[in-house]
Amino acid sequence: MAGQFEIFTDSESNVRFRLLAADGTVLAISTAFDDKRQAADGIMAVRECAGTGLISEARSNPWTGPRASRSASPGPISRRRRHLPAV
Repeated sequence: MAGQFEIFTDSESNVRFRLLAADGTVLAISTAFDDKRQAADGIMAVRECAGTGLISEARSNPWTGPRASRSASPGPISRRRRHLPAV
């Protein structure tokens, strides 16, 4: 069985989705969306880019970096990525 996306409402009444592996392991949790339609659009965007996405390593932890606060969310990933050499 393949993995699946699951749309849910979190404890703060935000709509989110999570990507589950075939065994039920949570692989990813989305940002908050206003409604289920936006969450479904987010799933479609992940489906489109995940298969061709590059693997990169963050230079620092975006959640606890020098300018981050406890409640801060990471900014655009492109500023924190560098390309890894091809294997």
